[in-house]
Amino acid sequence: MEYKEFVETRRELNEKVISKGTLNTKRFFNLDGAVYREGKLDVKTKELIGLVASLVLRCDDCIKYHLVRCVQEGVSDEEFFEAFDVALVVGGSIVIPHLRRAVKFLEELREMEKNGETISL
Repeated sequence: MEYKEFVETRRELNEKVISKGTLNTKRFFNLDGAVYREGKLDVKTKELIGLVASLVLRCDDCIKYHLVRCVQEGVSDEEFFEAFDVALVVGGSIVIPHLRRAVKFLEELREMEKNGETISL
């Protein structure tokens, strides 16, 4: 499963980066977490924005991360596809290969939900 490999690899490598990283690295990781907390924008909206930015920037790991977070925040398939449209308009056709992989990964997450499996990072 692509999901399990992603989560395990991400966790393992994040631990290495954080344990060996400088204070600036640790501060960046903390900032990244803080930015996505509830504020004037709700978490769901922030995660959708993060997903769109990740698609436009073509960061596959980031896309997977935000797909997981969006599923956790209750984003519907209709909301996902509207967000995908925004990414396509902003990023252009170069986004399409990443969009394909995003849809495939989302299908895996939805199948996990259907089977009652826990989706976490």
